[in-house]
Amino acid sequence: MKKIIVVGAGVASLSAAVRLQKLGYQVTLYEKESQPGGKMNQIKGQGFTFDVGPTIVMMPEIYREVFTFAGVDPDDYIPMEKVDPMLDLHFSEQESLSFSNDLVELTKSLEAISEEDAQGYFAFLADIYKRYVIAKEMFITKSFRTWRDFYNPKSLWAGLKLKTFSDAYSSISKFVKDDRLRKSLAFQTLYIGVSPYQGPSLYTIIPMIELMYGVYFIKGGMYTLAKGLAQLFEELGGTIHYDSPVEEIVIENKQTKGIRFAGNLIAADAVICGADFPYAMSALIPDENKRGKYTDKKIDAMDYSCSCFLLYLGLDKTYDQTALHNIYFADDFKKNVDDLFEDGQLPQDPSFYLYRPSLLDPSLAPAGQEGLYVLVPVPELSKFNDWSDSVIQDYRQQVIDLIKEKTPYHDIDAHIVFEKIYTPETFKGRFNAYNGATFGLKPTLAQSNYYRPHNKFDYAEGLYFCGSSTHPGAGVPIVMQSAKLAVEELLRDDR
Repeated sequence: MKKIIVVGAGVASLSAAVRLQKLGYQVTLYEKESQPGGKMNQIKGQGFTFDVGPTIVMMPEIYREVFTFAGVDPDDYIPMEKVDPMLDLHFSEQESLSFSNDLVELTKSLEAISEEDAQGYFAFLADIYKRYVIAKEMFITKSFRTWRDFYNPKSLWAGLKLKTFSDAYSSISKFVKDDRLRKSLAFQTLYIGVSPYQGPSLYTIIPMIELMYGVYFIKGGMYTLAKGLAQLFEELGGTIHYDSPVEEIVIENKQTKGIRFAGNLIAADAVICGADFPYAMSALIPDENKRGKYTDKKIDAMDYSCSCFLLYLGLDKTYDQTALHNIYFADDFKKNVDDLFEDGQLPQDPSFYLYRPSLLDPSLAPAGQEGLYVLVPVPELSKFNDWSDSVIQDYRQQVIDLIKEKTPYHDIDAHIVFEKIYTPETFKGRFNAYNGATFGLKPTLAQSNYYRPHNKFDYAEGLYFCGSSTHPGAGVPIVMQSAKLAVEELLRDDR
């Protein structure tokens, strides 16, 4: 096996391509966009620069590891600095909370609430850390080819110790009483597109990871990672074809032959696909008979994460607000979450996230000005699909009004000099996210580990998958791990 084709230039695909090129394979990558990154993309205009998708750097050593694997200094490609405070959380009628991962500052913040909650908070961290260590060893860093990889005494015992059957919010509530602390630990399941009232309690590892491993900022924004991986891949001798949409993954007699591009077969010994798995099944393998269980009916019936409504705003002034990352909670957080996952309607009082990258990197906005990234979780398209121009403009105004009401940006509408809006339709149309689900398949118990699409395709040799809808799941560090697992599966077959 020598010639490998990689489909897509998202962060998972790029990570896989770098690894394979370093290992001596001849790797060619095809990307339908004119630049790398997938959802980790970039918007530029009038001197402003915005990250399109991910913005929070967690588990920085995973980001650095692929560069180290390739024999280069990560700092030459993704220079990072630690963020402190990590984020500020804001509540309508309660005092805001600012979270530091400095133990002294964190303890002060918790004791200011109550010593009982401080004790409970640290007990929660200890409990979830134990579960994280188990999950990392037994599930996150392992792929599943057959049922025996999952259904064996060691894995089943580990699964029991993970205590996954309770939901995140209930699990947290056993440790802390203050509603703000409960929300601060629960809302972050939305980072991977699942409800804290439904998602397995294991996903409360996200705030633990932030606190114990830190939150970082990459100079130039998150897109620097995508650019750095693409640059490294080409320096290693790899080839990227931009503006080159793959039409089909060609399978004959359960053997992957390559891809179809511009009507022609491009042969390869193996294909790694980083496109969203449900999209890849429905669009890139058009013959259902070659997909095994992943028929169109099966794909439609799967559970999908929420999506995002995003405003990228260039402002002609700066504002007195100190945190890089800010979360503003809905008055009724439970109803907000139910709107997303149960009722399928646009939240009328949504929680929202503000990100201010020019605070740490002034080059991302003109002097004396500021770029503001606004994210509002919204339902995916199978639950809500009316994104007409009038709906977009009405919801945009609703979000602007909330920002004026709840944040220091009281006069923001008078100072917007640049604006872009992304909706679930954007994620579906531009990034091939099935149902516009920003985080891919929802990480329910029935769609996790062995039950999530595998890194080695079950129904054809020579085909491998990585990305947020495949094992182990969503989030930048996790999709980079997905790429590593896909490469390991390919190596296992090649040997």
